[in-house]
Order: sequence, then C-alpha cells, then structure tokens
Amino acid sequence: MEYNRNKNGKIKTIVKTIYGPKDVGVKINCDLIVHSRGNNINQDNLIAIEMKKSDRTKEEKESDRIRLIALTKDSYDDVWSFDGKTFPEHVCRYALGVYYEVNYKKRRINIEYYKEGHIFDEKEVKF
Repeated sequence: MEYNRNKNGKIKTIVKTIYGPKDVGVKINCDLIVHSRGNNINQDNLIAIEMKKSDRTKEEKESDRIRLIALTKDSYDDVWSFDGKTFPEHVCRYALGVYYEVNYKKRRINIEYYKEGHIFDEKEVKF
C-alpha cells in the first residue's frame, strides 16, 4: 500500500502553521489512510486513521491528534482551494479522521472522530 504518494508519484505533505509563523511540510505517516486514488476528484481523501497503545508517550498521542486535525481541515488559511478540477498540492479535506487508542490492561478502546479540523465525537468500547 503506497498511501504517501499522489497520482504522479510525489510524496504527499500537509502544511501546518500550528507551531509558528512559518509553514512546515510534514510527511504523511498515518497508520492507515483511504482515498479514491484519483477516481473521485470531488472527495478523493476519505479516511485517516491513527492507532496507539495507551502506554505510548503523551507527545506521540498528541502528534497523531494534531495530524488528524490537519488532515480533516478544509483548507490552510485559504492557501488551498478546491476548484473541482485539480488535486491540491498539500493533503487535507479528509472526510473522516479516527484516533483509536487501545488499553489492554483496562480492556478498553477509546475512539475519537475528527471532521473539518475538529473532534466531533468520542466513544469508549470495553472488551
């Protein structure tokens, strides 16, 4: 699965301005992303999923959440525009982002759902 390449073989990037005044390109390294591979220009980017074990560091978990916020945003300070004819240079506008965290000791899974750059739902599943 070559999730980090666009149709022309270039590595996809996200533009983030969260950490400072300069735009920073970040390589896409989600655990799983689903897109139409250019078959649906209106909504090519479908789902981005990040998964973690509960014992991972707070920084690692927060990095995944920030990535999901960035991936599900509609634009980056009006830099990215959707004209319905061309694919964006930077990856964004995923229809759904999912953060999935497994806690084996407590036998539970916490799931967060992201859309349009915001968390919109959370669930806990016991197993």
